[in-house]
Amino acid sequence: MTVFKAFDAEDAAGIIAELKHLEGPLLPILNAFQARYGFVGEDAVRLVSAALNLSRAEVYGVVSFYHDYHQAPRGRHVLKVCRAEACQARGSDAVAEAVEKALGVSFGETTPDGQVTLEAVYCLGLCASGPSAMIDHGRLVARLTPARAEALVEEVML
Repeated sequence: MTVFKAFDAEDAAGIIAELKHLEGPLLPILNAFQARYGFVGEDAVRLVSAALNLSRAEVYGVVSFYHDYHQAPRGRHVLKVCRAEACQARGSDAVAEAVEKALGVSFGETTPDGQVTLEAVYCLGLCASGPSAMIDHGRLVARLTPARAEALVEEVML
């Protein structure tokens, strides 16, 4: 689990000032915001666009294009469930249904307590041992069944 700092416009302006001199500074600034705050929200888009003399649409286009940029805060934990064809062939639809039911949210949503964000991914590289999932940024879990998926949800909800 990663703990992010609350978005602060003054702090964000400092990040921009530090990186603005780089050639092509947009991605380094967005990467720094994502690393510091966990997301790149509308306030950040406004600051960056003004500082770099870009339209908000240009900055938003970059933020919305890359899947690693998030436009809103996410849960303390992120549970990614593989929805690719290989995992589907091995039963991931039942696993996905079990996870959604156990969390009480659909893919792309965060539990009301802010504990877990559920995301669909389309390959974790474990095709031969699917269905699979990833917790946060690295713990891979393979050969999931609906029962194992429910136990995994219980674990991340602690």
